[in-house]
Amino acid sequence: MPFLCPECGSMSLSIVQSIELPYDARSDEITLQVVECSGCRFSGIAVYEESRRGGLDSESVDHRGYRVSPEVLATLKRAISRCPRRREPRCGCRAHASLGRRNERGRWDWLERTEVGERFRMLL
Repeated sequence: MPFLCPECGSMSLSIVQSIELPYDARSDEITLQVVECSGCRFSGIAVYEESRRGGLDSESVDHRGYRVSPEVLATLKRAISRCPRRREPRCGCRAHASLGRRNERGRWDWLERTEVGERFRMLL
């Protein structure tokens, strides 16, 4: 399903790679994604986080994108491509260990450790 491209404004931004990461102190699901526009060739990253904690009818979803340097994007693409089980949050590979690391509070902190640029909304 395409998303709105933050660069050209067309509905042609797609998720081209993703890796499911282990849950953390806040989110039950964390997915790190590479996104690309088929129209203008914009590339960036996106993070999908979902939490089902609290009441039975409570669910919180946050899907946001970030502009990143070509170096960060290339590093992330390489890491994801080397993972043998991208859809398995508990995979023991190097990519999962590095990308899924948590801080002392038990929060996923890859974004904090990575130089990311402007944030954009992932709009369907």
